[in-house]
Amino acid sequence: MASIQMRKTQNGDTSYRVQVRMKGYPAQRATFRRLTDAKAWGRNTETAISEGRYFKTSEAKRHTLNDLIERYIKKVQKENPARLIDVEPMLRWWGNELGDYVLADLTRAKLSVVIEKLSHKKMMRRDKETGEKYEDTISPARANRYMFALSKACTIAVNEWEWMDENPFYKIKKFKESRGRVRFLSDDEREKLLDACQRSLYQPLYTIVVLALSTGCRKGEIMKLKWQDIDFGRQQLVLHVTKNGDRRVIPLQGHAYDLMLKYKKIQRIDTDFIFPSIKGDKPYEIKKPWLSAIKKADIKDFRFHDLRHSAASYLAMNGASLAELAEILGHKTLQMVKRYAHLVMTKKKKRDGSETWILETAK
Repeated sequence: MASIQMRKTQNGDTSYRVQVRMKGYPAQRATFRRLTDAKAWGRNTETAISEGRYFKTSEAKRHTLNDLIERYIKKVQKENPARLIDVEPMLRWWGNELGDYVLADLTRAKLSVVIEKLSHKKMMRRDKETGEKYEDTISPARANRYMFALSKACTIAVNEWEWMDENPFYKIKKFKESRGRVRFLSDDEREKLLDACQRSLYQPLYTIVVLALSTGCRKGEIMKLKWQDIDFGRQQLVLHVTKNGDRRVIPLQGHAYDLMLKYKKIQRIDTDFIFPSIKGDKPYEIKKPWLSAIKKADIKDFRFHDLRHSAASYLAMNGASLAELAEILGHKTLQMVKRYAHLVMTKKKKRDGSETWILETAK
């Protein structure tokens, strides 16, 4: 129950110290200048504890945003280290802006002010053709990823740690993003690129690019492959660590399978990596040979990641559904593969028994 003590300072000022003690909960204390405020706080605190609401509120007053960020970073480091490379700098940015605030004061109003600042944030970009760095304003898509990174941490704080009553990002609008980039190779470009890769001084480049075009894997996923990740008997490769944290199994067939069988005959015995660096302690960095091949093939506005779009486009045009594309590419929802909807055609039977191809759209 609440108990109130009146106190007088040396200069004659009066204050009221309230203490609420309830079985099973730590004592809660607060001091007020007016007796009516002290009584009101005591009643409200007792009610909140009885209804199970006060615990989270008190936790939100004990922990700062920096506390939340540090704990969440440790969680990600343990569960999905690959994701930490991208998410930690974004969380640190939030920490620099609002880190000293206790979570109870992390309001939508405060977030809105910082989000406005985020929309004008300057970032370093790299020219696709020359590789030179330059400064530019953050893109709406990247700004949304900053917001999602902290929102995800807040959701964990609400649901798992009980540090917050609700996620303050709830009802905050995201920035409007442009439609996803869908740049894929034409038949002529593909032939020129593969020819340039075959003539590369870095001989494995051709195999790497064929793997990317055949599987839709990201560059990091391919370069981190180890020989134990390939099941030649079942003709598939297994990605144990992916961008979204899920284990993914991908078919390895046709020319890509033949190349890997051939490449295995000359594998290095001092490393597990399929495409190792010279020392063998990490994957090879293919940036220079890749840019050289693109230049030799005279292909404009094309990145290594666009090989993933090319692979998805080939699969779509060969009858893969959007659900199948999402599974192969490792997307948890169909939203990311909607960009290929115009290429996905499905064979349907008519009532008269004849067949027709129709456009499949994501539901």
